[in-house]
Amino acid sequence: MTQQMREIIRIDEEKCNGCGLCVPSCAEGALQIIDGKARIVKDSFCDGLGACLGECPQGALSIEKRLTDAFDEEAVHEHMKTLGKAAPAAPAASHDCGCGDGGHSHHAYHSHQGHHAAQAAAATPAVAATTATAPAAEPPRMGGCPGSALRMMQREKAAPAQAATPAQGAERPSELTHWPVQLKLVPVQAPFFEDARLVVAADCAAFAYADFHQRFLQGKSLVIACPKLDDIAFYRQKLTQIFRQNRIRSIDVIHMEVPCCTGLVHVVQEALNDAGRGAQADAGLRIPLNLVKIGIAGQVLAEQKG
Repeated sequence: MTQQMREIIRIDEEKCNGCGLCVPSCAEGALQIIDGKARIVKDSFCDGLGACLGECPQGALSIEKRLTDAFDEEAVHEHMKTLGKAAPAAPAASHDCGCGDGGHSHHAYHSHQGHHAAQAAAATPAVAATTATAPAAEPPRMGGCPGSALRMMQREKAAPAQAATPAQGAERPSELTHWPVQLKLVPVQAPFFEDARLVVAADCAAFAYADFHQRFLQGKSLVIACPKLDDIAFYRQKLTQIFRQNRIRSIDVIHMEVPCCTGLVHVVQEALNDAGRGAQADAGLRIPLNLVKIGIAGQVLAEQKG
């Protein structure tokens, strides 16, 4: 493998809390959560363009220049195939963005645009805020997604009768207390995990069971995942960190009756054991685990209290 002096992502392990928000933003699959920390799987998978930087709430990611393996696009494509994910788009014609690095592929060019725009915004935030006089195109982001920004929602408690039988034509109120809810996106130490009754639900459960909010979500925090399509090893590591670093009162796992969906039960049980909070733990450490199986026809098939 050819080595060269080039830019590559640097991870500050002291700052990294293993939230995993950087992982989905890396189009090359170079980042994974290993032993509770973000790590580069292989240097040759990292293009050094920094699409992940804007996702880290801890400021643990930066770019450094050092001697390392050259970026290997073919190896990235093979790596993405093993992950069952689409590989980054093939390079188009080269461009010169004037940054001194010569021509870039289409992918690299736009990543560099975001990199330079973010650097400029960080250097002169006051100017950027005061010179805007009319709506303009949104500036390039370094992988940041406003849709994954953490939000808390305050809900007014409805009277029991009102919640059970809303007025004709009225919508039932949502019981969701926070955003995001996808397990891949939530921070490990999100405020909604503290002293929480946690619901870990299969993606399909809320669609199959009509009264999901009213029956399972009132007063609880939610994360969703798919044990068939998602990275279960990553989820086990992340759930382990969540269970270790937060005071969680109970866990409800709501899964579908299809066999693959029981993987969600297993990964939660394994994470609880890894965190020392499972069924074999001392009473003061054990987190009660309740299981609910939903049928594909929309009914509750079984409930098991832990």
